Amino acid sequence: MDPHLRDLRYFVAVAEELHFTKAAQRLDIAQPTLSRQIRQLESQLGVSLFDRDQRTVALTVAGRELLIGAKQVLALWGAVTEALTAAQDTLRVGLQDSIGRGLLTELEKASGQQLEFHTAPWSDPTCGLATRKSDLALLWLPLPDRERYTSRELRTEERWVLMPETHRLAESETVDFADIVDETFIALPMDAGPLRDYWLATDARGGRKPVVGAEESTPEQTVEAVGLGLGICILAEDNLPLYRWPGITARKLTGIDPCVLTLAWRVDDDRSSVLDFVEHAATS
Repeated sequence: MDPHLRDLRYFVAVAEELHFTKAAQRLDIAQPTLSRQIRQLESQLGVSLFDRDQRTVALTVAGRELLIGAKQVLALWGAVTEALTAAQDTLRVGLQDSIGRGLLTELEKASGQQLEFHTAPWSDPTCGLATRKSDLALLWLPLPDRERYTSRELRTEERWVLMPETHRLAESETVDFADIVDETFIALPMDAGPLRDYWLATDARGGRKPVVGAEESTPEQTVEAVGLGLGICILAEDNLPLYRWPGITARKLTGIDPCVLTLAWRVDDDRSSVLDFVEHAATS
């Protein structure tokens, strides 16, 4: 039967102190208990670890070898437990592309909480919350399921329209949504849920259905579709750097509500690490 880590700790204490009473005090256990555990360890291993007499305790050759190995084992286990603690304390944050990564990095530094980022496709409107790959997610309102997820607002941004430089409104300083409501749009995939409708601005169409020229799943695909003249698209102001492309321009939209960026989490997740970070983020 293999020795327990506890037995190795007991052995190392005696080997370093070379005194059972002092080692027992160091370990905060009774000296007879320590002596009994060392005898059991010697019996398990089939070797003598200490030469004892009434006055002195000395390591045997086997004891010196075990001391080297035991320290290595205990150090390795210490590193493992530290890693496990760090992993437990790390919050996994899902986001789409690089949206808001800079904001979260600033919050990470200010809060002292360790974050682990991973990107999710637009076909996953919860950014990993649904599959529990994420503890938190950076999401635009509306949330995909108000019964399962809740959120705190981080900031609001104006919505912009992305269009070819040859578009009839490309020279305008701003574009009123009423002037483009009947144009062809690039849409998110159907799997994006309510976000597909939101970025098609169905809330501002007065019941008129949008005309969809293409469905795209990444910023690269979207900007290429706009460049090919397959449609225009709506995006948040902070996302503009993702859509820089020759022959493409963007204009601020008026006549439409701004978009709201939130930090979302599962309603059944009441861990203090999650709630504390959300509270810190909302007040920063």
